[in-house]
Amino acid sequence: MNKALIVIAAVIGSFIALAATILILLKMKIIGFTVAMLMLVGLFGMYVGFGALIAIYRLISKLD
Repeated sequence: MNKALIVIAAVIGSFIALAATILILLKMKIIGFTVAMLMLVGLFGMYVGFGALIAIYRLISKLD
């Protein structure tokens, strides 16, 4: 269980770091508001999508 908590903390930490980077770019006016929102939605979608793929892979591997 301890290893699972470390993995979950790493995933959450990487998501927060990437989201913070996008927000910093927005605050520095390097990217616009619309682009920042699209990047945040895309980032969230990638994490949810890959999470679903990993969960499905783990479930299928238990069937064999």
